[in-house]
Amino acid sequence: MKHLIYIADDEKNIRELIKNFLESDGYSVEAFETGDKLLEAFRKKSADLVILDIMMPGTDGLAVCRILREKTDIPIIILSARDSDLDYVQGITIGGDDYLVKPFRPTELLMHVRSLLRRMEMNRKSSKYTDSSDMQFGNLVYKAGSNTVTCKDKRVELTQTEFKMLIYMMADPDKAFSRKELLEAIWGYETEVETRVTDETMRRLRKKLLSAGSSVSIQTVWGFGYKLDNSGDKK
Repeated sequence: MKHLIYIADDEKNIRELIKNFLESDGYSVEAFETGDKLLEAFRKKSADLVILDIMMPGTDGLAVCRILREKTDIPIIILSARDSDLDYVQGITIGGDDYLVKPFRPTELLMHVRSLLRRMEMNRKSSKYTDSSDMQFGNLVYKAGSNTVTCKDKRVELTQTEFKMLIYMMADPDKAFSRKELLEAIWGYETEVETRVTDETMRRLRKKLLSAGSSVSIQTVWGFGYKLDNSGDKK
């Protein structure tokens, strides 16, 4: 079955370019000129991946992303005409999985779409970085049967990306993970530009672990990457 992709962009030429390019690669694509129309279609039938422009009339892309993330964990790609750190941080913080700045090459977008959908399929099939058995580190517990992470018997609410990042690291809690390894394992690609995605995901994950009262924290290994730490359990 073809993957279904929804696109929302108020620029007709951009919508048609993306739609035609993705359809030529075998995807089923529906394009909308506003985020509101995409949301209306999503309520009737969910998609496998969503591509959202930020600047649109009516409900903008960031607001649409926030609404969708409350209902689904499907991959969301944010598009922006501005290479703005604020737009980037906002997009990733509210649950976007990826971020591209216009103008971009259609092949670049296709690479990101393939990577996110491949990751989604791997998640569903219990990929190599999702352990098939329960795991525990500190007061964090991964329950394979329900595919959840709990802290003090309370579920930790994580996005799909945050969840996979944490499980990947919990499978080898004493290891320091490089940004390059995490990009390849979680997103399926690695470039210097995309290290921001890893850093922002880690920032969100740290905040959620702290809010959950977890003894586990994520330490930065300067110039390299990240590792889990359970020293909070000894305080």
